[in-house]
Amino acid sequence: MRKKASASAKPGLSMRRALGLGWKSVILVSVLLGGLALLRVQQYSQATVYPYTVPLPRKSWVLSHQFSGNPKIAFLFLVRRNLPLDFVWESFFENVDKANYSVYVHSEPGFLFDESTTKSALFVNRQLKNSIKVAWGEASMIQAERLLFDEALRDPANQRFVLLSDSCVPLYNFSYIYNYLMVSPRSFVDSFLDKKDVRYNPKMSPTIPQKKWRKGSQWVALIRRHAEVVVDDEIVFPIFQNFCKRRPPADPSKGRKNLKLQKQHNCIPDEHYVQTLLAMSDLESELERRTLTYTLWNQSTGNPENDAWHPFTFSYASSGPQDIKKIRGINHVYYDTEFRTEWCSNNNQSVPCFLFARKFSQGAGMRLLSLGIVGNSEISTLMDTQT
Repeated sequence: MRKKASASAKPGLSMRRALGLGWKSVILVSVLLGGLALLRVQQYSQATVYPYTVPLPRKSWVLSHQFSGNPKIAFLFLVRRNLPLDFVWESFFENVDKANYSVYVHSEPGFLFDESTTKSALFVNRQLKNSIKVAWGEASMIQAERLLFDEALRDPANQRFVLLSDSCVPLYNFSYIYNYLMVSPRSFVDSFLDKKDVRYNPKMSPTIPQKKWRKGSQWVALIRRHAEVVVDDEIVFPIFQNFCKRRPPADPSKGRKNLKLQKQHNCIPDEHYVQTLLAMSDLESELERRTLTYTLWNQSTGNPENDAWHPFTFSYASSGPQDIKKIRGINHVYYDTEFRTEWCSNNNQSVPCFLFARKFSQGAGMRLLSLGIVGNSEISTLMDTQT
C-alpha cells in the first residue's frame, strides 16, 4: 500500500513542477519581449529625433576654458602640391613670436616640404603624414579639411583655426589679424540659405533636413569648440560622401552614357559641409555668418551650376595699392538669396570684412611685398621660380 501511495504521488509532484517551470518560462519570455519592445521604442525615438541634432564633441579634447597658456592661431593650408606663395607667408610671420601661431599643410600624398620644395623654413616638415588624394567637387576635399583640423586640435594651445588655400595672401600684418580673431568669441563662417538651391539631394533626408541645408565659402575661421564638432562628426560627413557629388563635366564623346551622367544630381561638398553641420548642431547663433577670405568671382560667363563662374586671379598688374585698398575698405556683404546685408563687426565694433584674399599669382605676391603690405623682404632674393 505504501509503495502504491508513493508511486501515485510522484506523477502529481512532477505535474506541479512542470506547471511551475511553465509559468516561469512564460514570465521570462514576457520580460524579454517587454525589454525588446522598450528597446525598439528607444531606437524609434532616436531615429526620429537624433538625426536633426548633431551631438557635441565626444573626444577628450582639452576644453577652451581649461587652457591657461598663450593662445595660438592654427594656419591650415589646403594645397594641391607646393606653396607658390610661401615667400609671402615667410615675410608675414617674420619676427612673430612662434608661441602665437602654428602651421599645418595638407598636400598630395608623398609630397614633402623640405629645402628643395620650399624657400620658407616655416613649412619644412609641416605637411600631414596622413594626407589623401583630393579631387575638387568630391567629398575628399572636406575629408582633407577635417584631417587638418584634427591635427591642429592635438595642440591645446591652438584656439583659432583658419583654413587657407595655396593662393591666399594676408591683407594685414600678423598683429592685426591675431587681435581680430582672438577678440571674437565667434567663428567666421559664410553661411546662407539659398532658396533657389538645386544642390540639396532629397536622399539626404531625414538625416539632413532641407531646412538645415546651407551654402557658403569653404574658407572658414573656427573657434576651438566648432573645430571639434567638425572633427567629431560621424553623421553628416558620410551622407555627403554618398549624396553630395559634383556632376561630371559634359563629354559628348561618351554618347548615351554622357546623357545619363548629366542627369546625376550636382552638388559641391566643400561649399555646404561646415555650414550645414554647424546649422544641424544648432550653433548658428555662435557664428559671424561671413568669410574672412575675399574672392572676386567672374560672373559674366553664364550659369554657375554649369561651372561657368570662376574666381578671378590677381596678377601683378591687378594687385596694386588701389586694388588692395578697395578690398580692405569693404565693410558689408549682401546676400541676395536672403535679402540680408551683413555689416561686418567684431564684438559690436565696425571692422573690415576681410583679413585674407585669393587667388593671387606669384607676380601679385611679389608686388604685395614691394608695397610693404605683408613684410619687407628683399624682392631680388625671391625672383627664382620654385620647382
